[in-house]
Amino acid sequence: MKHITFYLDFVSPYAWLAFEQLPHALEGLSYSVEYRSVLLGALLQQHGNPGPAGIPAKRLWTYRHAEWLGHSLGMGLTMPAQHPFNPLLLLRQALACSDDGAINRFVAGTVLRHVWLGGLDANDPARREALAENLAQQLRPDPTGGTAAKALLRANTDAAAQRGVFGVPAFEVDGRLFWGLDSLPMLRAYLAGDPWFEGPAWAHAEALPSGTPPAAA
Repeated sequence: MKHITFYLDFVSPYAWLAFEQLPHALEGLSYSVEYRSVLLGALLQQHGNPGPAGIPAKRLWTYRHAEWLGHSLGMGLTMPAQHPFNPLLLLRQALACSDDGAINRFVAGTVLRHVWLGGLDANDPARREALAENLAQQLRPDPTGGTAAKALLRANTDAAAQRGVFGVPAFEVDGRLFWGLDSLPMLRAYLAGDPWFEGPAWAHAEALPSGTPPAAA
């Protein structure tokens, strides 16, 4: 059985789409999944990537594309009242339900649905209180008053960066990273034992020289 680490941030519409599509994409295969919430903004900053929201035309396209995908896949997706929004509070709410930085599928799905269904404000205080009630049975004791969740988020994000994660959703299996909703067919092929992955093609990307000149100092 292969083990998948699924890196996600609730601010990403593609994380919601991939979360819902993963069981369908991998149907019939033997695997386990560990969900790790990370701070996407920190990963983007580390690589000097403004993200889709940092490019006005790309921001519009991303929102239209994400909503169309939700429609076409029959799973629903409505952009929240404001986007991007600061996901820190939601990430910490989720990790308050964790002992080691991993969250279960119920917690991940509950927070993702809070953000991506209904088109409401993800950080509205009353809605976050309702979310806390939905997660109440998953909470772990924390005598530090929330410090533990903050530490888990930092540790998750740092570990993801060290593993080469540059965006979400990302899936790690056997040290190999698969990024994005559209990587799910490729992930399935790997789990199913496609011999392509044992050939030279995977490693070839690392050996391919870049034709882009280095940035001026």
